[in-house]
Amino acid sequence: MTDYNAMADEEFRLMLREFIEREYPPELRNITRRARRGEMKGWWGKLHARGWIAPNWPVEWGGMALDAGKTVIYLDELDRHGVARAPDQGITQVGPLIMRFGTEAQKGHYLPRTLSGEYIWCQGYSEPNSGSDLASLQTSAVLDGDHFVVNGQKIWTSLADDSTHCYVLVRTDRQAKKQQGISFLLVDLATPGLTIRPIVNLAGHGEFCQVFYDDVRVPRENLVGKLNEGWTVAKALLGFERLGIGSPRRPQYALRRLEDLARAKGLLDDAGFADRYTALKLDIEDGAALYRRFVEQVKRGEALGPDVSMLKIWTMETWQRITDLLIEAGAEDGVIAGVREVAGVETDFLNPFYYARPSTIYGGSSEIQRNVLSRYVLNLPS
Repeated sequence: MTDYNAMADEEFRLMLREFIEREYPPELRNITRRARRGEMKGWWGKLHARGWIAPNWPVEWGGMALDAGKTVIYLDELDRHGVARAPDQGITQVGPLIMRFGTEAQKGHYLPRTLSGEYIWCQGYSEPNSGSDLASLQTSAVLDGDHFVVNGQKIWTSLADDSTHCYVLVRTDRQAKKQQGISFLLVDLATPGLTIRPIVNLAGHGEFCQVFYDDVRVPRENLVGKLNEGWTVAKALLGFERLGIGSPRRPQYALRRLEDLARAKGLLDDAGFADRYTALKLDIEDGAALYRRFVEQVKRGEALGPDVSMLKIWTMETWQRITDLLIEAGAEDGVIAGVREVAGVETDFLNPFYYARPSTIYGGSSEIQRNVLSRYVLNLPS
């Protein structure tokens, strides 16, 4: 097994780049929507065959065991080539949680099937009245013999209609304080009683879903961690999720699209536009420096603290400002849906704008993140 962490960074980067440029389907480069399972199946298979599908997993479970620095290079190369995000929540989220909190039986069953792509996961957290205040969730799970009986509704479940399994937070003790009465379940989406309804987003894509649970029977053995301690399991994920969401890759990509258009139209010769563009470029550099700081913290084996919330705020709000300026730069073409050729440059103006809008909501809204920073970092009163 190759020790990728022992390789020089540039050697590792060039190895990835050569493989990606040779093997990744050209028709899926730089698509402006979430890719579907069927579209990514061939690419997933190629990565899996090389042992490259799970950069963050240990070798014993088929991963690359990359340290934080090599992981950043891995992600940078995917982004540089415009590789679409695969349905990877099993790899990035629930897989590591099963390794940490799951039973040996759960590890032996779920991890290999997740790695191969047989099991595709979605996240069942948010509810119609429990989004940023996730601990107020009401979907219930009542023990009945060897099964939990689950009733309730989840919403904004990304690609649930394209998934086979869901990891779900449910309330198992209504008398306990809200964080203390939650459990973490693994649910097969083929279980009777489940109804999935896609939601069309602003860009016209069916990326999100509502998921209804009506007397859905989930085996007790699908409980991850201890009963009523699912908040501990879920919380272990949140810091790393905010690190991933806070990566500078999305605003960097949007800025490149803006720069290409601006150069073609001569907008950078305008002092006012150039000032706004430069300010955004510097904002990205600031965010990237902050991101590297947290990456180094993870690399040292240190837990991420509540201050990681500022990374998501800064990165996502910068992304929104870039897409705002992209539409302005497009002038009359900037408000027309689809790819437009402007000054010889093909640009999609509205899709990036639409996708940036909810970025300050999902993964914990900017308002909630600011509350976290004020309370737990600055020690301000509630």
